Amino acid sequence: MAPDILIHDATVLTVDGNNHLYRNGTVIVEDGTIREVRPSEPEDAESPAETVIDGRDRLVMPGLVNAHAHLELTALIGAFSEMGVGELFAEMTALCEQLGRGRYGYLVEAGCDLAALNFVRGGITTTNAMDALPSRGADAFGEAGLRGFFGPWISDLFWDIPEDEQFERARSFIEEYHGSYDGRIQATVCPHDDWSCSRSVWERTATLAAEYPDLPVHTHLLELDASNTMARANDAEDSLALLEEVGLLDDRLVAAHFRVADEDDIERMSANDASVAHCPSIFCYWEPDGETEWTPVPALREAGTTVGLGLDDHYWHDSSDLLAEARQARLAANLSFGTNQFHSMELVRMLTIDGARALGVGDELGSIEPGKRADLVVLDLSAPKFAPKTNVPALVANTATADDVESTIVDGELLMHEKEVRSMDPEAVCERAEAAVERFGDDIGWELEPSGSVPPRHLRTVRDLPKRGPAHLVARLGLQHIRDGFEGVSRES
Repeated sequence: MAPDILIHDATVLTVDGNNHLYRNGTVIVEDGTIREVRPSEPEDAESPAETVIDGRDRLVMPGLVNAHAHLELTALIGAFSEMGVGELFAEMTALCEQLGRGRYGYLVEAGCDLAALNFVRGGITTTNAMDALPSRGADAFGEAGLRGFFGPWISDLFWDIPEDEQFERARSFIEEYHGSYDGRIQATVCPHDDWSCSRSVWERTATLAAEYPDLPVHTHLLELDASNTMARANDAEDSLALLEEVGLLDDRLVAAHFRVADEDDIERMSANDASVAHCPSIFCYWEPDGETEWTPVPALREAGTTVGLGLDDHYWHDSSDLLAEARQARLAANLSFGTNQFHSMELVRMLTIDGARALGVGDELGSIEPGKRADLVVLDLSAPKFAPKTNVPALVANTATADDVESTIVDGELLMHEKEVRSMDPEAVCERAEAAVERFGDDIGWELEPSGSVPPRHLRTVRDLPKRGPAHLVARLGLQHIRDGFEGVSRES
């Protein structure tokens, strides 16, 4: 039987256990799986495969895994670029409250389609996303042929959506979407973070997660200085202690950021086989305090914790290029901890197999090995910037960008081949995004022009902000700061 796809005479970076690299390799795909990986033979070019790809001057590597993302506001790329961090959070909090109430559905739909298109073009084959209402993202990615993990975030202190309604949404989403689109779309349980969830929400989340023991638990953890303060307000010693007490600190946990972690936090993550999604660009762009701690990725990896890379809110930093996150991760770590924090192959693994392992699918995805799902990308290395093609892992981590992706394959299906997107209509997607942004600007009074962005008047933003949840959040944090102050005085005396 003829294979579906055969790629011959390519540089093949397998990212297997030995990081095997073929200078002239052949990859054979059949029925959605990788059937064979081996050195090329002269007759490969004449294979009767349905699609034969000449791999000369090409690199074949596993599909990229975006380990942490938000998708709904993708169409607003460029809208937040010049804001201060305070203004950014005010606008985003107001928008998220309205998204949770079902407003601006046309913007969400256009944004999720645009994200799917850009991810296909950039070689991102798997995405782990949490959003207010993730069904549109799941449908957009499923219809585009991509693979994804999705879940609605749950929080009682970030917005004013009733807690019972949020848990019902989560359960309904799991029942409807988990395993849909031929198994490519999976559900997750998504407590939003450790600074805007009460202990009650964490306990209810643990109960929900226990009902669905195969699902990852996806959250933001130790992202802000307020994280451990809120944990103490929740009657725990710190954030990790709270998660451990409710039963969520285990190998299902995918924790985005983990930025203000100390040595004890690192040891506990490793001991419990939890994983971290590192998103360097978002904090390089928006870090409010240059002295604040940086995610200790080298120490996490040294301790044995799995760390994947993610784009987070890619429309905050105006880039959906996951390949660029590898270089950003390297530069940020070198600046914070000293040079030579990563070998290039470590970064390649963080882009691929480590992201897959964090999501619990490392035995199916993330490397080019016989029997694994055929999620592959082909990069064009013919440009002068890649000459003379020495140290291929460094070329991936330092030189390649999304524009170098030539073909994207998921489950053995060519979503893009030779730069032509096959699973979507790019022109129609872009037209819908443009129309949605124009409508949104008119609806909310947000000027979105080629020259820049002027957000709505502050009174409009204040009107749309949630009231009850954030008020409780501020009150709880304030009270805990007072308690901490008294305890500090008591210890000194």
